[in-house]
Amino acid sequence: MTAPAPAPARTLDLRALRRVADHGMFWPVVALLVLLVACGLKSPGFLDVTLRDGHLFGQLIDLLRNSATPLLLALGMCLVIATGGIDLSVGAVMAIALAVSLTYLDGSPDPGSVGAVAVAIALGLAVGLVVGAFNGFMVAALGIQPFIATMILMVAGRGIAMLITQGQITTVTSPPFKSIGSGFLLGVPTPVVIAAVVFVLVTLLVRRTALGMFLESIGVNGEASRLAGVRARSTTWTVYVIAGVLAALAGLVYGAPTMAADANNIGLLKELDAIMVVVLGGTKLDGGRFNLGGLIAGALLLSTLERAVIIFELPSQTTPLFKAVVLIAVCVAASPYLRSLVESRRARASRPRPVEVVR
Repeated sequence: MTAPAPAPARTLDLRALRRVADHGMFWPVVALLVLLVACGLKSPGFLDVTLRDGHLFGQLIDLLRNSATPLLLALGMCLVIATGGIDLSVGAVMAIALAVSLTYLDGSPDPGSVGAVAVAIALGLAVGLVVGAFNGFMVAALGIQPFIATMILMVAGRGIAMLITQGQITTVTSPPFKSIGSGFLLGVPTPVVIAAVVFVLVTLLVRRTALGMFLESIGVNGEASRLAGVRARSTTWTVYVIAGVLAALAGLVYGAPTMAADANNIGLLKELDAIMVVVLGGTKLDGGRFNLGGLIAGALLLSTLERAVIIFELPSQTTPLFKAVVLIAVCVAASPYLRSLVESRRARASRPRPVEVVR
């Protein structure tokens, strides 16, 4: 038998390009690079990074800092969506956690001490744990639809935060707490370090243990996974707790630079940003397979888009419009229908034409 002839190099290159284009992160990364290049052309110093006093500065560093909050929210949201659920309360959890932490510091005799800040952070994270447990109880134990169950705290959460702050904007002076959102660690902004550490921990949790497989099986078919021995109820409860804790941490990181708990504005519409980051990262909202690596590209794309609106001197009120345009463009480019249409036309073009025989 003769060995099959090797495929032409051009065919192999096309196959490799198709595999790259089919990856969920391809189009978000392309959109991110396009935005970065456009901002760099409009603002010549946009891509510059400088080192001053051992700390990194520059607009790219600011993008990384601003991406920390949506990445933290999207990590929890992604796990919830993998089970076929949704969490609309993450924005309200941000407000409640920050209100609890700053209210404690405001009543502390020494709000600038490390001990008081540690307790304040622990209280804020505990709020996220309790809220996440409540959401998980509503969804996993009572069987309420996730959209309705989490909408309860989405609506009532800000009222809870207003009760905690007594309807006022609580402000505190605490340099250690402020450093959570505006400080540096080894020259890198603290929010970036926090987001990176949490990302690594969550990745290890879902990829080095059976949790990730359980989440995907529940998202694909919850009843089948239960019959197969997966503890669907406790697993679903767990991911809502994780989402609540990460939302509380995001609220502390987001509000630390100003050290002001504004219950009306902290975390407002951040749940939509988290869902957008998850979708841009290549995770489908119907549950099942999820992509944590794509969340980084999605968070960076979201922050770059918000900065591009400022660089191009556009009204800030138009930011949601451009978010929608980018989301539509990325989703359409990655849609299975468009892929099949391109593949069919490509196959039709490469098909050999019949040779006409002249008699």
